Amino acid sequence: MRLTILAAALFATTAAQADDFPVTVRSCNRDVTFAAPPQRAVSNDINLTEMMLTLGLADRMVGYSGISGWNKIDATIRKDIGQLPELAPQYPSKEILLGADADFYFAGWNYGMNVGGAVTPDTLAPFGIAVYELTESCIHVMKREKSSMDDMYVDLLNLGTIFGVRDKAEALVAGYKQELADFQAKLPRLDRPVKVFIYDSGEQKPFTAGRYAIPTAMIEAAGGSNIADDVEANWAEIGWEPVIERNPDVVVIVNYGEVTAEQKIAFMRSNPAFKDIAAVRNNRFVVLEYVEATPGPRNIAAIKRLAEAFRAD
Repeated sequence: MRLTILAAALFATTAAQADDFPVTVRSCNRDVTFAAPPQRAVSNDINLTEMMLTLGLADRMVGYSGISGWNKIDATIRKDIGQLPELAPQYPSKEILLGADADFYFAGWNYGMNVGGAVTPDTLAPFGIAVYELTESCIHVMKREKSSMDDMYVDLLNLGTIFGVRDKAEALVAGYKQELADFQAKLPRLDRPVKVFIYDSGEQKPFTAGRYAIPTAMIEAAGGSNIADDVEANWAEIGWEPVIERNPDVVVIVNYGEVTAEQKIAFMRSNPAFKDIAAVRNNRFVVLEYVEATPGPRNIAAIKRLAEAFRAD
């Protein structure tokens, strides 16, 4: 029986992908080898899930986790996520992943896994579940360089390798890099970097993005500097004193969870302790959705919004 043109093309694609395996990628401080592309993957968190969907991997997934406990799925993700089930509203247990017969888990440290917790690469390995760790989160298990946009690019490229869609991942990353370079080339120059504070959550002590979090790289790409650049963490709790002392020009609000962005802004504007902070005095607040402020496909668009806000009168 002769193959149809479509069937022949599919066969050729499958054969080419099979020839590429096994593949090995670096995941934090580990080398992980895949004999074949995963077929029953699970992603945790909204940004990691969007990476998978952007690469067209929904048909290789059995579900996702960690979204409804903190975020809402917007129309952009909804159209790609289809009928995939949410396996857990927050972090999934080992039993949930086993119950889904997962063969791959895309997560990160404090993005679906905790150091020393029940769900880690080591605890899942005996059950045949391979883990790829979000690059931004690697600071929890190893020393690494300061955050850069390459953190997001590397994750997309590694996912492309793992799932046999490297060409698609390379084209996507090349497009992001070109888009950002073209945008930056047209940006008006600033006299000095805009001082920026990332306000994630917390009233007694703020939770913010430190040296190893992707917003630090995004802020710098937009022409600013993160006032918490010396915090040796990706995301961490600090005191309000350094925020007041360093006097940010702009406050970037991360919008998610039960406390809204409007409530966070109202808290800062109504607190007498913050009245002399330039950003508060001049009402210079920028809101980023959680999915924009964590590594993922929306980072480039978010950088553009930050750059425009930094240059607003």
